[in-house]
Amino acid sequence: MVEFALPKNSRPVAGKSWPKPAQATRLTEFNIYRWNPDDGANPRIDTYYVDRDDCGPMILDAIIWIKSNVDPTLTFRRSCREGICGSCAMNIDGANTLACTKAIDDVKAPVKIYPLPHMSVVKDLVPDLTVFYAQHASIEPWLQTKSPTPEKEWLQAPEDRAKLDGLYECILCACCSTSCPSYWWNGDRYLGPAALLQAYRWLIDSRDEATGERLDNVEDPFRLYRCHTIMNCAKTCPKGLNPAKAIANIKKLMVERQL
Repeated sequence: MVEFALPKNSRPVAGKSWPKPAQATRLTEFNIYRWNPDDGANPRIDTYYVDRDDCGPMILDAIIWIKSNVDPTLTFRRSCREGICGSCAMNIDGANTLACTKAIDDVKAPVKIYPLPHMSVVKDLVPDLTVFYAQHASIEPWLQTKSPTPEKEWLQAPEDRAKLDGLYECILCACCSTSCPSYWWNGDRYLGPAALLQAYRWLIDSRDEATGERLDNVEDPFRLYRCHTIMNCAKTCPKGLNPAKAIANIKKLMVERQL
């Protein structure tokens, strides 16, 4: 029987258990993944206790509280705190989501927090999104036209604009792509749910005039066809979008242009 295991230097070990806040009466335990590329040590799981009476209601509030009051070395990304920027995407209680929109009370203690899975880690909760962003850029996510540029804006009928709903809202948090088994094993060749959702957003934009070129760009056994409709992407998307449906629609467009 084949046995799969992490390399020894990648296996998380028990880390430091930080002291409980003095005189706090309402505590929540957090187990947080820590890894520093500069010290050569294995990843570790540190334990923190958050004073809920001195902290906001969201997971991100707790992480900021820990950094401000307990451990200033804890590293993570965050920006808008409103579920718009996608910066604070991480794996919380076994599911990819945004720390700023996930309530502490929605997670059973101890709250387990890891970086997005199956991606290289820069430090602690910060994944390396270089390839992810390059894949998004490869689908050329901007309006491409051949007609003369109008004096004002490109017009679009309301019914055509409505086709973009459920697509343009993507915030590139990478929750969907990093929950996809096909992306885990073929992340260097398969574009992944996020990039393909954006590809479809431009394919059906009535103002865009590069449909053929866009389809040519994704028509590849790996770039498009590694999707097996597992639906992890739709389940985990914090914006409620359905990348799997968008990918299926791209495949449909591929067939239709052959008829």
